[in-house]
Amino acid sequence: MSDELARLVRAAQSEHRLPSVAAAVVVRGEPVLETAIGFADAEGREAAPDMQYRIGSITKTFTAAAVMALVDEGAVGLDDPVGKHVTEAGDRPLTIRRLLSHSSGLQREPPGSGWETMVVPTTAELLASLDQAEQALEPGRWWHYSNLAYFLLGEVVARLNGKPYPQVVEELLLGPAGLGRTSWQPVAPVATPYYVDPYSGVLEPEPDIPEPTPTGGLWSTAGDLCRWGSWLREREAMHVVQVMADPEGWSLAHGLGLMLYRRGDRILYGHDGAMPGFLASLQCSREEDVQAAVLANATTPAIAVTLLALKLAERAIELHPREPEIWRGQQAPPPDIEALLGIWWSEGSQFVFSWSDGNLEARLAWSRQKPSVFAAEGPDRFRVVSGRERGEILEVVRDETGAVAKLYWAAYPFTREPGTFGAS
Repeated sequence: MSDELARLVRAAQSEHRLPSVAAAVVVRGEPVLETAIGFADAEGREAAPDMQYRIGSITKTFTAAAVMALVDEGAVGLDDPVGKHVTEAGDRPLTIRRLLSHSSGLQREPPGSGWETMVVPTTAELLASLDQAEQALEPGRWWHYSNLAYFLLGEVVARLNGKPYPQVVEELLLGPAGLGRTSWQPVAPVATPYYVDPYSGVLEPEPDIPEPTPTGGLWSTAGDLCRWGSWLREREAMHVVQVMADPEGWSLAHGLGLMLYRRGDRILYGHDGAMPGFLASLQCSREEDVQAAVLANATTPAIAVTLLALKLAERAIELHPREPEIWRGQQAPPPDIEALLGIWWSEGSQFVFSWSDGNLEARLAWSRQKPSVFAAEGPDRFRVVSGRERGEILEVVRDETGAVAKLYWAAYPFTREPGTFGAS
């Protein structure tokens, strides 16, 4: 276990007066931290790494993953209005995509005073109250967090699977992802939820909300959350930015169910969670294959848990850099590909076309971005499958001798020598 990472956890527990903190970090499949600091209850029961905490809104990533499974099956379209699948929603302009990314403009909470009464409405009550729910903002215009949106998504999951939402998550996600310590009801050992009085430091028990919901009902451990973060790493569609949650600083965006933090040159994905007496954060790196999870049994400060998870992920990346891959000589490309390699010019910019691991690639000469990768579609015709101009066509133009004369990529001409527009 990393002593430095453990010290970060211990410092956060002490500084922010958290009754207990459980944390785990996994780097490319290898656990480098699994620890618990503090006490799980006021009687002095010590926290343990396999202890369950409520994970709050991290549950939304499970709801989103269940919806995306329906998208993959063709049962749901991302731009379907939710009313197509939940008729009680009527003809509101609420698409599945906007609900997933918190850009629907739908009001934050179900109608009523649930956060005061601590009573979660039944599905029937929630659906019956939809006509009272406000369209707080123009759809697609702003990021606006909405628990009500995820209640609706949970109903989509239930109806199209023909099973209760919790059962779908158990069968479709918890089992296949190997999350043996993640459940809808607490399974001992479990941390006790507390509010820490800001002046006296006295621990006051928080109320329990027993109902499993698509917005925040799951219990889990730090280790299980890291396993879940690894599972989410492969769900590429969920990582695509849909809306900027921080339009001024561009430090936080939202994908399809995932929070996307920009930290310098890095993008970390995951989600935060909070329930009465519990805080949670999962922060992961796709590029470095690193997952960090932090759980605490306190109501505040939520930002402390998020910042700790971000710090653990970033420091783990620095402490465990990837080993450079051994370069190996390439097999010769086919003759029709070999004729394309080298420097081409377009709009006064230099592009380098190369052959790597059996693929034709191209990149701007000065760019640090990953190259465009092409797949052959026929003689002298390729399509970009990743990178710059993804989805566009590359056409090869030959002269009367069969030699390559120029290229057209996304309709732009490419020539061997630089020149003005129209000079080719």
